[in-house]
Amino acid sequence: MGLIYTKVTFSNAKKPDLKPVEVSALVDTGALFTCIPEHIAVQLGLEELQKREVTLADGKSQIVPYVGPLMIGFENRLCFTGALILGNEALLGATALEDLDVLISPIERKLIINPESPNIAHCLAK
Repeated sequence: MGLIYTKVTFSNAKKPDLKPVEVSALVDTGALFTCIPEHIAVQLGLEELQKREVTLADGKSQIVPYVGPLMIGFENRLCFTGALILGNEALLGATALEDLDVLISPIERKLIINPESPNIAHCLAK
């Protein structure tokens, strides 16, 4: 299927006066967490909440900052989450994808709103 990128906006949920940052984020269903580069966290004034130990795709572990609260916007959807400061590009993990109620369209090679709930995000709460 290849790599899928999508446009999202990131903003600091505690500082609505700061302008959101629009980025092209890699969609990664194999990752749980959202990851952002350090320069985005600095632009948004996100606070480091704690350190997290993460295991990378190559099996190595490292300690990285965990920041928040991050608001993610995609089309008519919003979600709130924390993010790992890691890498040189934004990455949307499975937690944010579930919260946004979005799907990957393999034919179109893009992220789409769940067609079963086009106007209001749906979630399973049981």
